[in-house]
Amino acid sequence: MPESIEQFHARVLAAQGTAGGRFPLPEDGYTTWASFPFDGELTVKPIGPLAAEERPREGDDPADCHCAPGATPSPDWPVRWRDALWQIKQAPPSGSPLILILEPREHGDLGDLSRERAAEYGVLSVLIAQGMESLPSVGRCQIGRYGDGGAHAHVWFIARPARMPEVRGTFNILWDDLLPPMPRDVLRENADAVLGHVFAAYGGDLLDG
Repeated sequence: MPESIEQFHARVLAAQGTAGGRFPLPEDGYTTWASFPFDGELTVKPIGPLAAEERPREGDDPADCHCAPGATPSPDWPVRWRDALWQIKQAPPSGSPLILILEPREHGDLGDLSRERAAEYGVLSVLIAQGMESLPSVGRCQIGRYGDGGAHAHVWFIARPARMPEVRGTFNILWDDLLPPMPRDVLRENADAVLGHVFAAYGGDLLDG
């Protein structure tokens, strides 16, 4: 039988107690990587008690989701491409050359996708990654699905800057908060190039946002 969260949590707390109440930083782990954004002394936060339940998410009630009829779209997250079933949003300026969000237009989480929608998701994901990795400032397209803030399926496509040894891998998303925000005109040109690639291969509609 798979382990329960109570069993998992108890095992973690036992190990934390053995470690003196806080887990130590690994001596030869991620803190030694060139991409680790921080210098100086750091301590690990202690793990606390289990919450009674998972935190609520926007869209747990479909009537409260951003996709609900009559909902006001956020001007900070404009839809830049759309077809009958999917849409791609452009994130606000941040330290990355570009961040795009792919989401189905119909309400549901990633695990709710039908096989047909899942196949479309796969094709669109590849096209977005291809477009991002063709940008001259981008070394890699990183893809993330977290889902802890919103119940409506949304997948992040994050452009990692090219040839910057510190800005790689796991910590790229932290550097995104630390680097200066992209100029809006440059960000838009990057998005236009990527979404033009999606449009040429998949169709749909390009939007001004």
